[in-house]
Amino acid sequence: MPTTRREALIQLAALLAVPLPRLRFAPTDPLDGTIADYQAGRRRGAWTAAEVAANAVARCRSDGARWRAIDELSETALAEARAADNRLRAGQTRGPLDGVPVFAKAIYDMNGLPTTGSSAEWARLFPELVRRDALEVARLRAAGAIVLGKTAADDFAYHGNGTSSHTGQVLNPHDPTGTRTPGGSSAGSAVAVADGMAFAALGTDDGGSNRIPAQFTGIVGMKPTFGLVPRTGVIPTWPYLDTHGPLARSAADAALLLAVIAGADVSDPLALEASFDAAPFAALRDDALAGIRLGVVDAHVPRAQMSPEAVSIWDRALGDLRAAGATVTPFTPAVTLATYRDEFAASARARGDVTIDPKSPAPTANALLRYFAGRTSDARAAMRLGYPAYRAFYDVLPATFEECEPLVDQPMTNDPAGRSFARSRADIVARLAESMRAADVVAMVYPTMPFNAPRAVDQWPNVRTALGYGNWLGLPEVSIPAGIGVDGMPALNLSVVGLPGTDARMLAFAHAYERQSRRFVPPRRSV
Repeated sequence: MPTTRREALIQLAALLAVPLPRLRFAPTDPLDGTIADYQAGRRRGAWTAAEVAANAVARCRSDGARWRAIDELSETALAEARAADNRLRAGQTRGPLDGVPVFAKAIYDMNGLPTTGSSAEWARLFPELVRRDALEVARLRAAGAIVLGKTAADDFAYHGNGTSSHTGQVLNPHDPTGTRTPGGSSAGSAVAVADGMAFAALGTDDGGSNRIPAQFTGIVGMKPTFGLVPRTGVIPTWPYLDTHGPLARSAADAALLLAVIAGADVSDPLALEASFDAAPFAALRDDALAGIRLGVVDAHVPRAQMSPEAVSIWDRALGDLRAAGATVTPFTPAVTLATYRDEFAASARARGDVTIDPKSPAPTANALLRYFAGRTSDARAAMRLGYPAYRAFYDVLPATFEECEPLVDQPMTNDPAGRSFARSRADIVARLAESMRAADVVAMVYPTMPFNAPRAVDQWPNVRTALGYGNWLGLPEVSIPAGIGVDGMPALNLSVVGLPGTDARMLAFAHAYERQSRRFVPPRRSV
């Protein structure tokens, strides 16, 4: 429906009221800048990794405590920073992340720390220090990154509000009232990045858990292609949906993190087996959008349910994409958020397959047993001990461990409902790809979410989003800031979404948009 003159005037007024962007990424404190600027400063002797890591830890103990963003801090981080400085002096650095302070989410195993899962009960049941690193953490350490510790999340990464029974409600650093949610479940990771406690952080995403807090805290959050990042050593969620990826303040920094954690590993049965090329992630071009045709999926832009300010900022984001050289055109994909669940089910019926279920109990049961097998000598006993606390959230599982036990040894790749879901995913993605080719569209764009952060205690607006669409189809999606609202809160993020395997290209498009728009605004830090 065309916009009326009155609606256009309301939108224009809202747009004019939006604060003008401030200068970005020219900080006096290296923690508030980019990884590239931080490393350039180290090379010229302006600061050391040890100094910056010490400042990061101090910020965690002050701001991190204020925002309830931190789950655990590592006791070895400062020693790791000194080792990184020694490598720099010896000319033996391990790559662009060497000496870079980062975080992982509370559900990740980390050598020398307990894994709380952000659950008070789980922390009580499993107080022991874990003696292994999750695979992604191990890859970060191998790249020289300084893993500062773990960030708070929703219990077992189940919800999207940032509410932890272990450390409390994570707060949004943009909100002076202390009432607005930062989103979740990767809440603490997003807050730590937004507030400059670290340059980047690991998060997980089953239905928006990276992208929701990215929008609500005004940073970059990515859900990579399903299976690109092996998930070994992390408390599992839904194996056929769960996707791990980076949160950062810039697309380039997110790309550096993803380049290190991605790549095949046999320890995750659902991880992609193809070889991974990290080179395209290291050099994102400012002109990546020049001549690119982007499709605006109108079915994913609920204008009638968005505020005038949100609509204005969205329209400005489209203008920024055009200014960066892209052609932006309406696009109706073969499947949208309104139809994808029905299309998955219809695909299964058409081939005579069993009913699809991406949250089938057996794969989660098997994943939980595999998780404990990697960290303890008696995986079944540990799973039995933790089962009631875990099952209180993942309640598709049988009511008791004894009822669940027949499922735990069934390989997740053999689950009929999960396999049917995967076959439907392949079919639906092929149809999406064909519709994109026919329209000459390289990527889709739409708002990550059509509203900004509500109060943590309030119900969220009853507006359907495209978050689950991306998880079901396994698409790479980069959520990137589109601007701050009149209330000083991040108002909207732009999602750039492509076909599986196009992760580097989506990050390059997000980077080009970011360089043109410069919409990132850090939270104001009290002096």
